[in-house]
Amino acid sequence: MYDFYEKVERWGVQEVRIDGRSDGNPFTDYELKGEFKGENETVTVHGFYDGEGSWMVRFMPSYTGNYSFKAEGSAIDFTAIGTFEVTEPSAGNHGPVGVRNTFHFAYADGTPYYPNGTTAYVWELQSDELQEQTLKTLSEGYFNKIRFCVFPKHYDYNQHEPWSYPYEGTPMDSSVLTPENFMLYNGDKGGNDFDFHRFNVKHFRHVEESILALQKLGIEADLILMHPYDRWGFSLMNHEEDVFYLKYAAARFAAYRNVWWSFANEWDLMPQKSVEDWEDFAAVIMSNDPYDHLRNIHNCTKFYDQTRPWITHVCAQRIDLYKTTELVDEYRQAYQKPIIMDEIAYEGNIQHGWGNITGEELVRRFWEAAVHGGYAGHGETYLSDDRILWWSHGGVLKGTSQKRIRFLTKIMEETPGCGLKKVDLSWDDSVAVPEEEQHEKASEYSCYLFYYGFFRPSFREFYYFPEDAEFEAEVIDTWNMTIEKLPGTFKGPYFKIPLPGTQYMAIRLRRI
Repeated sequence: MYDFYEKVERWGVQEVRIDGRSDGNPFTDYELKGEFKGENETVTVHGFYDGEGSWMVRFMPSYTGNYSFKAEGSAIDFTAIGTFEVTEPSAGNHGPVGVRNTFHFAYADGTPYYPNGTTAYVWELQSDELQEQTLKTLSEGYFNKIRFCVFPKHYDYNQHEPWSYPYEGTPMDSSVLTPENFMLYNGDKGGNDFDFHRFNVKHFRHVEESILALQKLGIEADLILMHPYDRWGFSLMNHEEDVFYLKYAAARFAAYRNVWWSFANEWDLMPQKSVEDWEDFAAVIMSNDPYDHLRNIHNCTKFYDQTRPWITHVCAQRIDLYKTTELVDEYRQAYQKPIIMDEIAYEGNIQHGWGNITGEELVRRFWEAAVHGGYAGHGETYLSDDRILWWSHGGVLKGTSQKRIRFLTKIMEETPGCGLKKVDLSWDDSVAVPEEEQHEKASEYSCYLFYYGFFRPSFREFYYFPEDAEFEAEVIDTWNMTIEKLPGTFKGPYFKIPLPGTQYMAIRLRRI
């Protein structure tokens, strides 16, 4: 007995659910594979056990037209076959995101994608009410990507039990935890009794439901596969157990178009795993993900070798106390990949130095990332009586930066082509131009975005452009989110633009 969809949209998900074996340990004792054929592609995927005698193979079609499938393996006594039609994608379905122009991103249909993301590490493992509140907040459109973990997290402000656990078994008694001793249990298997070869399918189904809820909002799910903040022993699984988990995660999640793979949050805080381990983990995901989703590995104080070919883009935490997105230029040149500064300190007021910058400073760092040809990540860590911090739990945003980040996204989307790059016009300007344009001189581009950050000029003189260059000019207040188009036009070789003498101003010049 098996079921499947007769019609699936392009970049949607075909699910073939089959009744199969459940005796012994079905996660380890049996296997299932599916082969999907269309006129333009043939894709083989691994199936997975979904509990209660149910097996599944999932597939994301990259083309329209007629497809056929067959599924077989030791998990079932027959070969499941069928045909289905792949239709045009629905509105808002642009396909998975990939790299474009070396340093930027675009959806599969060619639509540029400008990642302005946030972090809420275990939002999907909170109470149902809090999860609903998080999705409601995200529906406001502040962000188009969110980083979150598959495994639960144990750290400051994260000492309660999660919505579910990824494995069958029993966790330690959390009543022994106090604010003073909780770090003693970080990475300690003691008191836990989990079977690392029996997945809790309820947990993984819930992660899938969360991925789909984000997909409906147009948000990419940057899945953190491993991290060190753990009191249940998940970070201390051996190599074979890690590989077993990664294969299962890929089989379940890879068919969703909005999935990204983040192999670790702070890989260098997991000394029990060697560089060779991480290289093996990357090979496992790549061999089990036929759609080649984006891949990264995140650092604490030590960068992984970001030149490794399996890393599609840099996901970096700051490693300097003061410099953050100002280093985007350096990283672009060193790694020749898109740069996302995904932890540049959070807007908030907690005791940790990474969690108490102002909204103004966080927005400034976003703009610096943009005009240097990269991207930044948001986080919020405001204390409240309920001890719910967006950075980990989601919920309601209490800060001031999110609306300004959405405003920046709009500005970036109005740039010709796909992506920005920095050019040098003078020593005290941060200036971005369209990445796709190639000119011998920095004065020949069609559009310029000048950003002044915490400086506050009352005017700027422009003497960089040839005599025949003529521009329309706009003054952008990046904090108050206003765009003022100045009357008339401005022509080289010299012109002057007035500014209000306040911080966080920008000027956009569009060549006529």
